[in-house]
Amino acid sequence: MSRRAGGPAPERPPLYLRRPLLAGFLRQWPLLAVIVIAGVGLLLVAGDRWRQGLVVMGLALVTAAALRLLLPLRRTGFLAVRSQRVDVALTGCAGVALVAMALAIPPS
Repeated sequence: MSRRAGGPAPERPPLYLRRPLLAGFLRQWPLLAVIVIAGVGLLLVAGDRWRQGLVVMGLALVTAAALRLLLPLRRTGFLAVRSQRVDVALTGCAGVALVAMALAIPPS
């Protein structure tokens, strides 16, 4: 069917029908960002730079808390596990504690 000049544009199916994998990644971008940051931290730990790696992993948890706090519920994806207060408190405190412990251990 050809489109006539000035006629309505043909309907496109939604993204989740055209490219379901891409739509899933876009829906879960906050979790994907946190996983990528934590993965960088794990690579640093594996490369024998454990202090920097633990700091990066702690910052990934703090990032998860900030995203959970700032994004609306429909955008948080799988970062929303419990209520917002509990999610932010647990991930934020765990991230700060991890960074503090990594920085408190004296270098040898």
